[in-house]
Amino acid sequence: MAKEKTIYTCTECGGTSPKWLGKCPSCDAWNTLIESVAESAAGKNRYSTPHQGLAKASDVIALADIDATDMARTPTGHDELDRVLGGGIVEGGVILIGGDPGIGKSTLLLQALDSLQRAGLNTLYVTGEESGAQVALRARRLGLDGSQVKVMAEIQLDKILATLDATQPAVAVIDSIQTVYSSLLTSAPGSVAQVRECAAHLTRAAKSSGVCIVLVGHVTKEGALAGPRVLEHMVDTVLYFEGDTHSSFRLVRAIKNRFGAVNEIGVFAMTEKGLKGVSNPSAIFLSQHSEPVPGSCVMVTLEGTRPLLVEIQALVDSGGPNPRRLSVGLDRDRLAMLLAVLHRHAGVACMDQDVFVNAVGGVRISEPAADLAVMLAITSSLRGKALPKGFIAFGEVGLAGEVRPAPRGQERLKEAAKLGFSVAVVPKANAPKKNDKAFEGLTIHPVERIEEAMELVRRLD
Repeated sequence: MAKEKTIYTCTECGGTSPKWLGKCPSCDAWNTLIESVAESAAGKNRYSTPHQGLAKASDVIALADIDATDMARTPTGHDELDRVLGGGIVEGGVILIGGDPGIGKSTLLLQALDSLQRAGLNTLYVTGEESGAQVALRARRLGLDGSQVKVMAEIQLDKILATLDATQPAVAVIDSIQTVYSSLLTSAPGSVAQVRECAAHLTRAAKSSGVCIVLVGHVTKEGALAGPRVLEHMVDTVLYFEGDTHSSFRLVRAIKNRFGAVNEIGVFAMTEKGLKGVSNPSAIFLSQHSEPVPGSCVMVTLEGTRPLLVEIQALVDSGGPNPRRLSVGLDRDRLAMLLAVLHRHAGVACMDQDVFVNAVGGVRISEPAADLAVMLAITSSLRGKALPKGFIAFGEVGLAGEVRPAPRGQERLKEAAKLGFSVAVVPKANAPKKNDKAFEGLTIHPVERIEEAMELVRRLD
């Protein structure tokens, strides 16, 4: 059988070369030539045609005439995973889940497949990194005795697609996409060309057959999904597994979801019997202080639709000629901006001080609603005085010193009241109406500027 012809295409200009070169002969860009299947060779393969779309083709029709119904969802048996997915798996959906090695991706997916199989669905677990015996050993460690999940140890794309066509599972897991290879390409498994080609074929198979495919992806040392960025555009849902491998808690975050809300998170605890959902995740992100300590302030952050209470800790210490600004779980550039606002508008100077800020529990906070809590924690550490017991704060702080409202402030305050907090400093626009019984026991102090918040906290000490 003749060898399939391959060419090398430049990612910058689209120019081609019959062999790999360090520099593109068309645009002189370095390291941009990627192996791909030549068009004539691709047309001969039954799984690949040069211009075949990933989704099913349909006739042109007006939006108003389309019968739009909600996608039928199948619960996975794990409430936290269903929350991130938007309610469960969808027929024909393609899910990409990435995370650090050993974080628990394979464990969670094996547990989910076992729950789906016990609910009567046909499932398939394709492993390219382990043998069937290793998967079976893990299942026994997790207490999944008598599991009827079908396992296939294979990395060749044609055999995987043929098995999907023959067995017609409802859900299939490919662990991992970096180990799968297509015989059309000569490059090694895990290369950019192989990952893109294999993911395209598997996505096309999911859309045409209705099977839900879950792809496990490796991550780079920076924490981003390895492989071409087109991989994330190709799939329906992208999930990231986060958390410290030295901690028992794990976060699953939705970065993209065509069937649900993005930035939802699911919280899991790693136990001897696998990953278990955490029903009250706020307890993880709050330190257990018997008495209030300086440099600590609790805020309410929104992760998707879920309000979470997170403790912000700050430590201000005398520094040398080049004071350091270090933040964990928060944006470092935003920290520098908040210190400038604190100096200009509240008269709190930290120019010669080292400032360290940390979000407890390994959570990452990207929303600006953490500004007020960060500034109050820094001031508390600098003064050496703790904030009052049961104190909570949230709000965005602008460069002019104004405290701007945070989205869905009422939900944040209700979560704080439910967990027994008694004092809240919030933006004036987020203050609820008086005599609202939902906030009983919570004294709310609305503020408009950062200097008002600082003066208020000094009076509360």
